[in-house]
Amino acid sequence: MMPAPLAPAEWEQWDRRVAGHPFGAILQTSRWGQHKATFGWDWEIVTPDETCGALILYKSLPLKLGTIAYVPRGPVVDWADREQTAALFTAVRRAARRKRAWALWVEPPLWDTEENRQRLHVLELTPTPRTIQPPRTILVNIAGEEDTVLARMKSKTRYNIRLAERKGVTVRSGGMNDVAAFHALMVETGARDGFGVHSAEYFHRALELFLPVDQATLLLAEVDGELVAGLMAFALGQTAWYFYGASSNHHREKMPTYAVQWAAVRWAKAHGCTCYDLWGIPDADEAELEAQFAAREDGLWGVYRFKRGFGGQVTRYVGLWEQSLNPLYPLAIHLRPGL
Repeated sequence: MMPAPLAPAEWEQWDRRVAGHPFGAILQTSRWGQHKATFGWDWEIVTPDETCGALILYKSLPLKLGTIAYVPRGPVVDWADREQTAALFTAVRRAARRKRAWALWVEPPLWDTEENRQRLHVLELTPTPRTIQPPRTILVNIAGEEDTVLARMKSKTRYNIRLAERKGVTVRSGGMNDVAAFHALMVETGARDGFGVHSAEYFHRALELFLPVDQATLLLAEVDGELVAGLMAFALGQTAWYFYGASSNHHREKMPTYAVQWAAVRWAKAHGCTCYDLWGIPDADEAELEAQFAAREDGLWGVYRFKRGFGGQVTRYVGLWEQSLNPLYPLAIHLRPGL
C-alpha cells in the first residue's frame, strides 16, 4: 500500500528530520513546498517510513494534460542503502503517477562521481542536460574561529572585507519592511548583469516562512544610510546557502558586497553551520575556471570571480536526472522545456 503524504501536523517533525539528516537540504523542507505553492506549484511529502522521504513539487503542463514531478536537492535518504533508496523511489514514482506526472525529475544532493551516477542508473533514472538548480558550486568551510575562516580566504578578499569597514560600510539585519528596497536592488543588479529577477512577492513569501524559525536572513549593507548591497541566505542543520544577492551601482569602490557576505558567514556560524554554500558558478571544471575567470564577463563568470575569493572548494552535483512516466513525455518537454 502506498504511504499517504504527510499531513500539515507532521510537517514540523519532517523538517527536523531533514535538518538532522546527512543529505538534508533547505529545498526539501515543508516550508520550501509552501513557498513554491504560492507561485503555481503543487507539492507533497512522501515518506515510506521514518528513515527517509522526499518533498515532491508538481508543475502543471499546458491544457491540464498532467504534471512534471520534481524533487529538488533530494530525496532525503541514505544513498548507500540500496534497499531503502529503492523503496523510497517506488513510493515517489507512485505518488507522481497519482498526480498524473509525465516524468519524474530528480536533482539529488550527490556529488558528480561515477559511483553516484551508477546509483541513479540502478534506479532507472537517466541524466539530462537540463538543470534547475546550479550544478556547480563553491563550498566554504566556516568551522573554527573567525580568524581561521578569514585565513582560508584569498588575501584580496580579506583586504576588501576590511576595506569596507574602514570606508564606513555598515551591515544590518532586514525585515519584511525591507523587501521592497531589496527587490529594487535586485532589479538594478539584474539589469546590469543580465539575469532575471523574482518578484518582490517571492522574496517576501520566503522571509515570511523562514524568518520566524530563524532559518533565513536578509542582510543589508549601507553607506550613510543608503542601501548599496544585500543578500538572502538560508540555514538548516550544519549548512547555510547563499541564494540571492544584489548590489547598487553606487559606492562599489567601498566593497559593500564583501561586507555583506562576511556578515552572512558570521550569521551562519552563529547558527551552528560549518559549511557555507555559495550556490552557483559556471559549470566548467576547475582548471577552466581558473584559466578564464579573469577575462570572462558573461553568464556566471563575474560571480565566480567574486566567490572564488572566499576560499572554498569547487564541487559539482550530479545534476538533473529523469524518468519518463508517460510515452508522450517528449511532447511535454516540447510544450514546457523548462520549469
